[in-house]
Amino acid sequence: MAVLPVLQWPDPRLRMPCGPAAADDATRGLARDMLDTMYAASGRGLAAPQVGVLTRVFVMDATWKTAAHTPEIFLNPEIIWRSGTVATGPEGCLSIAHVLAEVSRATEIILRWLTLDGAIAAAKLTGFRAICAQHEMDHLDGILTLDRLSPEARALAEVEAQR
Repeated sequence: MAVLPVLQWPDPRLRMPCGPAAADDATRGLARDMLDTMYAASGRGLAAPQVGVLTRVFVMDATWKTAAHTPEIFLNPEIIWRSGTVATGPEGCLSIAHVLAEVSRATEIILRWLTLDGAIAAAKLTGFRAICAQHEMDHLDGILTLDRLSPEARALAEVEAQR
């Protein structure tokens, strides 16, 4: 088990778009460490740039706080469809301490990704699972929840994050 340090805003690496991931031993080790880190930090998702690795990998477990562990690992994910139905709700981020931001996201998406074995997978994600995946996808593109706020809400969130 390896728990990695989680980068904190305003670290510039959180703003950098990530390059492609390979389905290899290094990525498998990274994914295991990211899951360990996510659980240790009581998160539900974690993207590779949050641990300083600029590759298109994220992990999530949308249910572990209320049910059994269901860890998922996504390499080179892409959203190929978003529903027109949007929900706005509070989102926390392991890289922006003390901030819950009201963010609008599609309530359903179809996600395509590469598995750790190099196979292409796709699934329709709904509800919190879809919202969590969209949050982590943003990290892979250098986008933070702060970027999805109005200027006024962002200013307040930035003050709160610096406490």
